[in-house]
Amino acid sequence: MRTLELLAPAKNLECAKMAIDHGADAVYIGATRFGARAAAGNSVDDIRRLCEYAHSYGARVYVTVNTIIYEDELSATRLLLKNLNACGVDALLVQDMGILEMVAEWREPEPFKMELHASTQTDNRSAEKVRWLQELGFKRAVLARELSAKDISEICEKVPGMELEVFVHGALCVSYSGVCYASEHCFHRSANRGACAQFCRMKFDLLDNAGRAVERQRYLLSMRDMCRIDYLELLADSGACSFKIEGRLKDVEYVKNVVSAYSRELDKFIAKRPDDYRRASYGKIDYTFQSNLRKTFNRGFTNYFLEGRQNDIACFDTPKAMGEYVGKVKELRGGSFNVAGTASFENGDGLCFVNDRHELEGFRINKAVGNRLYPLKMPADLKPGVALYRNNDVAFSRLLSGVTAERRLPIKMKFRATADGFALHVVSVETGVEVRSEITFAHQEARQPQYDNIKKQLTKLGNTVYSCSDVEVEEEAARLFVPSSLLAELRRDAVRQLAQKTVLSKEAPNWKPTESCARGVGDVPREYAQFPYLYNISNHLAERFYQAHGLENIRPAFELAPTKEPLIMQCRHCIKYSLGFCVKRGGKQPTWTEPLYLRLGDGRRFRLEFNCAACQMNIYAE
Repeated sequence: MRTLELLAPAKNLECAKMAIDHGADAVYIGATRFGARAAAGNSVDDIRRLCEYAHSYGARVYVTVNTIIYEDELSATRLLLKNLNACGVDALLVQDMGILEMVAEWREPEPFKMELHASTQTDNRSAEKVRWLQELGFKRAVLARELSAKDISEICEKVPGMELEVFVHGALCVSYSGVCYASEHCFHRSANRGACAQFCRMKFDLLDNAGRAVERQRYLLSMRDMCRIDYLELLADSGACSFKIEGRLKDVEYVKNVVSAYSRELDKFIAKRPDDYRRASYGKIDYTFQSNLRKTFNRGFTNYFLEGRQNDIACFDTPKAMGEYVGKVKELRGGSFNVAGTASFENGDGLCFVNDRHELEGFRINKAVGNRLYPLKMPADLKPGVALYRNNDVAFSRLLSGVTAERRLPIKMKFRATADGFALHVVSVETGVEVRSEITFAHQEARQPQYDNIKKQLTKLGNTVYSCSDVEVEEEAARLFVPSSLLAELRRDAVRQLAQKTVLSKEAPNWKPTESCARGVGDVPREYAQFPYLYNISNHLAERFYQAHGLENIRPAFELAPTKEPLIMQCRHCIKYSLGFCVKRGGKQPTWTEPLYLRLGDGRRFRLEFNCAACQMNIYAE
């Protein structure tokens, strides 16, 4: 039986707790520094509190330390690792290989207990790369978003024993992660430092070699959002063990809605195949709402390359959220219009539509009377027949603002009399963990039956993570007088013991960093031989690491030593294919000549190279 994990994003402690309450088996969160979302940092104390909360459900906490690290930040990084290790973190997501050198040199009194997970920022797109990471001691690799189910299956077969984490939902980077330098090149904001300026969400002209415009002012690098909720079983059968939701900058509403949707779907398919799969954490969840992914921020959905190259991965009209389709404009009358469809509306709803200029135009509903809507300001381009989308659902937001889920660990209790008092035996239904609590108390015949009060007092589990509806009371014990205070004491002691036993074991990972990191376990893959800055070496520890692994042409990271006309993106997305001009796949014959160029509004140009053998598009800055 394989264990499957739903992995949720957490902007902060509140989001993390809500993710666990709504079905996450693990959460990933940024610390004070060095996370690939610089705006989503959290204190070590909050992370410690999160670990305590998560571990009570058997859930895990992963911390992102997945930026490249500069030389003057090494001491701060060492201190951060020490503090995270002490507060119970289960794993680190890592990009900079200098961290492996730090682990190899670990001399702290407390052993290094955290697993190492290779972040998607390490560009994990091949079995060769994943095998190398496994040999280094990484427990898990977060695979590139661009891989198909077939690709994932091949990696699983060629690298047995390696945990494979895959993205299933959220925003998509058009470039392979870790090898995008567009933001740094154009705006001095490094994606490898958690400060991406979203170059790929900008408008471009597409020019041919003669300077003629093939496309004007389109969002040619803007991807739709990933949604693989209907493919969890396929991913599991392909070898994935962890399903990752993107969104460490998203709010609590996003976390509640998306996590609950995926958790329910995961439970459905596991229920069909209980001999093959189980969930990684514990607890029964009662939801008070129906999740709906269309009501949460999205740019339209795609399964990306999961089933091979598709036509629906990009959205050239807008990089903004469109939301759910709610109907078409029927007719306009003065300052109002009505909608043909079954959706209901509320005052304050946000709607949008794509106008004739291929632009997303949004507006707010001031008053809704049935399907007749009165905008705050009537959009000039609105006309009958236009498709409408709702990107702000007031009623759904109100619903999500309250308590929407309760997660409890079901337990069974057995209460009986002992020779000199009473005993309470408790067992966790899911984990099988058993505890026993005893207390001394002189037996006295009760004046009235005690069964109802015994059950009432023992099941007062309040704010604990447990729930109990099955209490067995021995017949002899029910005839004896038992003070409510004694029952409460037994219950508290049993719950305390059970909580201690349920918390995940924090044994050190089964690997020897001094052997794998310092001395090398095989040459580094030569995937970036032509552009050595793609290894992202930004400190002397990373340089020493790569030297130990046979890399000869060592060059500093792009952020430290920009080059002329650099490769700034490697993409599986292909503009020629998306526009219907991929001759290799039966597209139209182009009327223009290559190379093609992207041009920003300020005039800067970027040359496109189509590597058809690898089915890849490279982007170079001029």
